[in-house]
Amino acid sequence: MQSKLLHLHPPCFPFSLSQPPHHSSFLHLPHLKHHSFPHLKHSSPKSPSLSSSSSSSSSWSLFSSISNNTNLDSNTNSNLSPTSSSNKTFTSWDFATLWISMIIGIPSYYLAGSLVDLGMSWWQGIATIFLANFLLLVPLLLTSVPGTKHGIPFPILARSSFGISGAHIPTLLRALIGCGWFGIETWIGGEAIYLLLPSQLKNSIPFAFVPLLGLDIYLLQFICYSIFCLAQICIIWRGIEGISKLEKYSAPVLVALTFALLHWSYQNAGGFSRMLSLSSRLNRSEFWSLFFPAITANIGFWATVALNIPDFTRFARSQKDQIIGQIGLPIFMSLFTFVGLAVTSSTEVIFGRVISDPIRLLGMIGGQWTTILAIFGISLATITTNIAANVVAPANALTNLCPEWFTFRRGALVTALLGFAFQPWKLLRSSESFVYTWLLGYSALMGPMAGIILTDYYLVKHMELNVDALYSRSPQGAYFYQNGFNVVAIISLVVSILPIIPGFLHKLGILLNTMKLFVVLYNNAWFVGFFLSSLIYWVLSGRKKMNI
Repeated sequence: MQSKLLHLHPPCFPFSLSQPPHHSSFLHLPHLKHHSFPHLKHSSPKSPSLSSSSSSSSSWSLFSSISNNTNLDSNTNSNLSPTSSSNKTFTSWDFATLWISMIIGIPSYYLAGSLVDLGMSWWQGIATIFLANFLLLVPLLLTSVPGTKHGIPFPILARSSFGISGAHIPTLLRALIGCGWFGIETWIGGEAIYLLLPSQLKNSIPFAFVPLLGLDIYLLQFICYSIFCLAQICIIWRGIEGISKLEKYSAPVLVALTFALLHWSYQNAGGFSRMLSLSSRLNRSEFWSLFFPAITANIGFWATVALNIPDFTRFARSQKDQIIGQIGLPIFMSLFTFVGLAVTSSTEVIFGRVISDPIRLLGMIGGQWTTILAIFGISLATITTNIAANVVAPANALTNLCPEWFTFRRGALVTALLGFAFQPWKLLRSSESFVYTWLLGYSALMGPMAGIILTDYYLVKHMELNVDALYSRSPQGAYFYQNGFNVVAIISLVVSILPIIPGFLHKLGILLNTMKLFVVLYNNAWFVGFFLSSLIYWVLSGRKKMNI
């Protein structure tokens, strides 16, 4: 059973394309090209928080590379400045459609189909996915609140707990994971084009199947990857209008394509009763052995987005809008994954074996129009998820690191380059290494960072922030701490990661033998890191409210 537990995503030809999204920060910036930001001033720890009444009408371009307001600290630019009241335009519907666009994609389908492939029945898979997303909803909504209340993105919120300079630690870690996911999603999109291209066309391209030196992929695969990557960059480069339109109109199209696939399965399997006839292949002990790693994997699926969600809730009209718009996450995820579970279960009836790879399934269905619709649907689903989930955090992190040079566009371009540097085809080659090296591995980072940030905001700062001081490098600033770093946060992060390392090294094969306890801790990495870091940070902070 151990080997099956490690195999949450089945391998795909020629490489495993399984991938829990995203999993990564999603992108849906406001529909406005220009922003008016409040007047910011350097302040001491006791200076009052920024209020809407103190704002001035300075116009900013969202993609402006350098702020022209001399009153702004050099520690920021317009991409990171607080969102003014006039630019808080996101409604609950905007958040709901954003999540729908991100959820409907190949990674979510794989996540669902893999549970059936591992032996769960369809209802056990639905229950596991719903519970995991319901649990994740708590930190997601808690992290959303400061973004809406103060109008600040994740890199700025992180300064409250980690310090003005220390905030680079969580933002860059989050950014690197986002870059990895961007590469993985782009590889999935490019591989869909590669696998669904007619064989005659493939064979007519010169040197199509020549391996690229040192990269262990074919030239044609690289070409498909590059085309898909350039398509995304073009959308990003057109600015916020192009991204907003893509997100706005993609949701209904993706829903229609999803139901079309479900209808095909219904017709060919002979109704829902036969589609869902595949029963669980696990006994009680095997089920519980699979259940907890599956819960952790599902938590990790959206853990990155849950961390940097203030990048988007900063544009919400109200707390009510962001809560109502996002509270449907478990429902949306369960509904779509039901399609993955049902269709995957039906393949046992239709083809005599379980096919959890939707790209391979679409290729087996055949037909010219099926191929065209498949490429269109997979491309649209992957682009909307990738741009939304895996571009904003890296771009904002780079802007936070070097605000005088980086803009959102430049940050997005660097994200694409680093995504390729991750060599996603190697990450996806083995489902076992992908899930337990990549997914659970980075969840060991996401949990501690989320625990520290939430404990700082709710238990230490009691939901009160000095927004001016978050943008100030003054040594007297409330968040300057020790030379810009909050040692308490760094200690909490490191100590909460340490117990996870033995299990991680064991999964890599570096540590051949280890205690079963460390394996259990690693299989529940997000939970262990979240609660341990929260406790350590709370204790070391003295449970005293800062005088800000």
